[in-house]
Amino acid sequence: MIKADLINRIAEEMDISKQEAETGVNLFFETIKDALQRGEEIELRGFGSFRFRTRDARAGRNPRTGEPVQVPPKKVLYFKPSKLLKNMINS
Repeated sequence: MIKADLINRIAEEMDISKQEAETGVNLFFETIKDALQRGEEIELRGFGSFRFRTRDARAGRNPRTGEPVQVPPKKVLYFKPSKLLKNMINS
């Protein structure tokens, strides 16, 4: 499913125009992106949560030259599905 499919499904289910559905979908995604940019974690009950993990600094290698380089620490975003979603997918 792509974003256009999601918009069409919402428009049909809610009996609204595609433009209204698109506005709602875009607002939903923008709200999530804004919260993540502020460093907030997001939890959607029955669906899952978006959380951050911190990767420590480490030694790496430049793949072209083979020289060692220092990779700085960074935040990594990951999605953890809820138990309900996992069970639904696996049943």
